[in-house]
Amino acid sequence: MRIDAHHHLWDLTAVTYPWLMEKGVARFFGDPSPIQRNYLLPEFRAEAEAESFGASVHIQVGAADPWAEARWVQSVADQFPDWPLVQVAFCDLTANDLDKQLDSLQTLPSVRGVRQIIGRAPGEDAITGTNTLLEDPKFLAGLKQLGSRGLSFDLQLLPELMEMTADVLSQAPETRIALCHAGSPHDRTAQGLQRWADGLKTLSNLPQICCKLSGLGMFDHNWSAESVSPIVATCLSQFGADRCMFGSNFPVDSLSSTYKEVVSRHQELIPASNQDDVFHGTAKRFYRFE
Repeated sequence: MRIDAHHHLWDLTAVTYPWLMEKGVARFFGDPSPIQRNYLLPEFRAEAEAESFGASVHIQVGAADPWAEARWVQSVADQFPDWPLVQVAFCDLTANDLDKQLDSLQTLPSVRGVRQIIGRAPGEDAITGTNTLLEDPKFLAGLKQLGSRGLSFDLQLLPELMEMTADVLSQAPETRIALCHAGSPHDRTAQGLQRWADGLKTLSNLPQICCKLSGLGMFDHNWSAESVSPIVATCLSQFGADRCMFGSNFPVDSLSSTYKEVVSRHQELIPASNQDDVFHGTAKRFYRFE
């Protein structure tokens, strides 16, 4: 059974997502218009099952009320017990009521960890200011608390922030980290990929970090197996297959590819001897599927 370690669901009638309701605004991953509609488990499941997936990890996706989103995802998991679904919820690790927020999240059986995005894309980061989280001592304290509670942290950032992030994460060695989207290599020139690989090394040297092969089409809608081959090869080389996992990033990556295309391109690049780890074992261990 394969596990999709990174995807999203949303019901616009149940939870408010400001970015999904804002019309005519392009994002770093493209024009979101085609996905500004309900995307529910039966639709995702049909595409995933066609490629031999049988379980998945839901990642928070910018709800106005993160607690409402986490409860809604739990209701989906409860409604479809034959589809193992766990979730990574949002939590502000710098919040004064962090203990209370984490206590609440841990009442939901599907919660395995949290995500608080550090970096999305250069232009958007300049507006949101999320990069400054790395300088906040509360953020580090929050990371440490996740580890003490047995919760993981999903890390989304840009290559330019990797070295600074590695310094922070090295101070929270008990907290398991999942690097989203292979560290978002947005500059696909030879020089850009080399800078990304150098930064990635500072993260892959930390044993508590795993790497998601996901979101590779967000910064290049014309991507192919050949074009992302250096990215996949570098991740496998630095982390090893037992610390890499596949994620479709659907429905966001549906803006550039079908689900089948995303899977087949990764299959083409991942050696057969590594596919059990990347498509199953790493995610099962990291996200504690029973």
